[in-house]
Amino acid sequence: MSYPSTYSAWRRTTGPKPNTIERTFDETLPSKLDPYDVVVKIRAVSLNYREHAMLIGTYPVPNIVEHGVPASDASAEVVAVGSEVSRWKAGDRVVPVATQSEMDPENDVGLGSTAQGVLREYAVFHEKTLLRLPDNLSWEEGATLACAGLTAWVALDNLKHVPKGAAALLQGTGGVSLFALALCLSAGIRPIITSSSDDKIAQLCKFHPDIRGLNYKTVKDQEAEIKRLTEGRGVDFVINNTGVKSIPEDISFLAPRHGTISLVGFLAGFDADWEHVKLMGLMNKSAKLKGVAMGSYRDFAEMNKYIEDHKLNFGGLIDRTISYEKATEAFELLASGKFTGKIVIKIDE
Repeated sequence: MSYPSTYSAWRRTTGPKPNTIERTFDETLPSKLDPYDVVVKIRAVSLNYREHAMLIGTYPVPNIVEHGVPASDASAEVVAVGSEVSRWKAGDRVVPVATQSEMDPENDVGLGSTAQGVLREYAVFHEKTLLRLPDNLSWEEGATLACAGLTAWVALDNLKHVPKGAAALLQGTGGVSLFALALCLSAGIRPIITSSSDDKIAQLCKFHPDIRGLNYKTVKDQEAEIKRLTEGRGVDFVINNTGVKSIPEDISFLAPRHGTISLVGFLAGFDADWEHVKLMGLMNKSAKLKGVAMGSYRDFAEMNKYIEDHKLNFGGLIDRTISYEKATEAFELLASGKFTGKIVIKIDE
């Protein structure tokens, strides 16, 4: 089991914001592995909004690694293992767990933020921080799982309590929303996806007759429209990508009982001008509001089993695949917002 002594990576630049990324060619791998180390060859990486937020200085997490390697979502191939590794062997297809705090409970360890990320040719992980990539997924599809996929899975309560006739409101057309769209359709949840673009809505509605769209720029009364689309019932899930400002409105969208609002993003910033009493709507509807920052190792394993059991594929979620050498173009596309779904960076053989 051999691997190179050096490899290349992309790192965030330093200095005043906004930053960009730059390629390095002198990254090193250990000549001797610790007993539980696993060396992987990264095959594909997908980008999330958080990568852009770190470059412009709006990501709400302290202790981001200076000049760090960005990105948290990857698929990889095992190339070497330490002497005590029992879970993996060379050639296995794996996905790293993006939040690795379970291995280090005293610290908040997140790939691509408080720890080095995955936009590099090789990486070393502890064997317990990897999961098997479902056999039915490609490298590119596997690279969408760790953040967007897992966030959508947990936001939908791991699909464990889906009421009859359930519906979900998915804000925006980014990776989390489109992954949630696929999961909803697999579980019989009727999805309503929002966008300011009628073209994007029309494009997505072509995929399945149960998909409904809502243009939040042109629809004056969103609550009334959501009630119309759900025969007066409201939705059981709201996946909030925009931030705290819209929470009272999200509550109004919920079905009469036991709905879930999942706060998963901050695209509209961090300000809110509503009165706290509006949260009482959660009590009136026996609803819950929860924050979702990806999920646990167990959540990830459950999701992967569901994907494999239901033979789900996510190729349709990928807007663009860009070569590793042109990673800066992928970040420029991410910053522009002119995409639907996921941007994937492919690392060739």
